[in-house]
Amino acid sequence: MKSSICCEGYLRICRSSDGLHNRNMTTMRCVVVREHGGVDRLMFEERPLPTPGAGQVRVQVRAIGLNHLDTWVRRGVPGHQFPLPLIPSSDASGVVDAVGPVVRGVKEGDEVVVLPGLSCGACEACQSGADQLCRSYDILGESCDGTCAEYVCVPEANVAPKPTPLDFEDAASICLVFQTAWHMLVRRAELRPGEAVLVHAGLSGVGSAAVQIARVLGAQVIATAGGPEKCAKVAALGAHHVIDYKATDFTSEVRRLTGKAGVQVVFEHVGEETFAGSIKCLSRGGRVVTCGATTGGNVKLSLQQVFFKSLSVLGSTMGSKGDLRQVLRMFEQGQLRAVLDRSLPMDQVAEAHRLLEAREAMGKLVLRVGP
Repeated sequence: MKSSICCEGYLRICRSSDGLHNRNMTTMRCVVVREHGGVDRLMFEERPLPTPGAGQVRVQVRAIGLNHLDTWVRRGVPGHQFPLPLIPSSDASGVVDAVGPVVRGVKEGDEVVVLPGLSCGACEACQSGADQLCRSYDILGESCDGTCAEYVCVPEANVAPKPTPLDFEDAASICLVFQTAWHMLVRRAELRPGEAVLVHAGLSGVGSAAVQIARVLGAQVIATAGGPEKCAKVAALGAHHVIDYKATDFTSEVRRLTGKAGVQVVFEHVGEETFAGSIKCLSRGGRVVTCGATTGGNVKLSLQQVFFKSLSVLGSTMGSKGDLRQVLRMFEQGQLRAVLDRSLPMDQVAEAHRLLEAREAMGKLVLRVGP
């Protein structure tokens, strides 16, 4: 069971009602999901402007990053109960405008990104640097209120300096997907230089992060994308080979590209439509790592394939705050870049959800907050 302290004590949302970010105002505007359904279930509400508590900072949000997780929260997931009413979204960037007692490392005026995972900070997992395994772990916008608002209060540990080369919109698009992709490739799959990796949906949020990370790690990157335009954009991110899965069977093409040897790692997040093919693409001793199942989670897996070829099937969710801070340093150094399709005004959150569900975006979608 999730800790209610994370949901109620660690995070509060706030905003000025006139959109001018006036700290003297007493209410905020935010997006709320009160019941599951279509984009019409995304409601705007006014809520009180709270004062940050001990150890908390208040961020004046400038941009909100959207993820497919937001659409699942809105639609609902069979067998899973979200704590409705819920403010969605996990990513944001902005400026610290107030700090609570005992905050030491953050000050008013700091430009920051919001780190999307909340944990207790005291358990063995947290103190071992694996806070994503904390029994009280929450993801903003999934198991507690998120960032789709004009102000947000989070623990000091949940903000980090915005990478200097990025504007607020780019910065709001990176944290959840790069944290997830880094943990999948580096911690779980242990991708090594010279290995071949297949990245599905290379222009999706997590896919575009994986293509870049794998290239930086020195891997041979094979990626898939739907259509020539998307394939060209994935190639520009650093993929050595891009397969148009709408025109070509990706399993046959991977075998051709690798001389029938297969790849050492498959980066999975699609699920039912690709998983069987992903297993076929693996070399002996290969690893498939998955963080999601956007096309469904009921996959068939032959245990004979697993033990005869010495395969590893690895699950992964999120990653540690420490890993994310390392990724942010790589953005600071220019080794990684945001892949932004477009930004929309916050009032167009329903259109942004529609674009995500229709897979019309060629990169990340961001909502602008304020003037």
